[in-house]
Amino acid sequence: MRLILLGPPGAGKGTQAQRLVEKHGIPQLSTGDMLRAAVQAGSEVGKRAKAVMDAGELVSDAIVNAIVAERIDQADCAKGFILDGYPRTLVQADAVESMLSQRGIGLDTVIELVVDDRALVGRIVKRAEDAKSAGQPVRKDDNPAVFEERLREYYKKTAPLTGYYYAKGKLKTVDGMASIDAVTAEIEAVLAAATRAR
Repeated sequence: MRLILLGPPGAGKGTQAQRLVEKHGIPQLSTGDMLRAAVQAGSEVGKRAKAVMDAGELVSDAIVNAIVAERIDQADCAKGFILDGYPRTLVQADAVESMLSQRGIGLDTVIELVVDDRALVGRIVKRAEDAKSAGQPVRKDDNPAVFEERLREYYKKTAPLTGYYYAKGKLKTVDGMASIDAVTAEIEAVLAAATRAR
């Protein structure tokens, strides 16, 4: 099962990805984790990424795409994987299509968690308050102003992916405002349908 989770920051992609990992035994591939792992492993592409990051620059699409390609060739991805936070742009989406077709595989489905932006800001404020009251550090992006900037960035660069995958017949939407368990159940129904359609 190879899938992409789409949705703005705070939509619950990370929570749902973790549940999918536990239930289906396939890895969640987040670009941040993959970059760190490649740098730590000292692979060729990891060395290129380290040089760019050490210079304080943003890692290019070419490097990110190479890291993803290297990662999906690892043994634990043989049964499938969840892409979370990648692709972020149409250029990266084209790169995913190309790297999968070169390997003779394809995406099973793309699931978009549809949410209400105003309610998301409320979620972020609540998450920050909960962390504070539990004596835990507050994530730096759990700040309404920072969060709204991330939201604008998402709509500018990543939201166009919904049309891209809809046109390919891959996009399924799930109500991201439902309870965590209800969202999980809806995602499982989408995956079951995608498996039957294979």
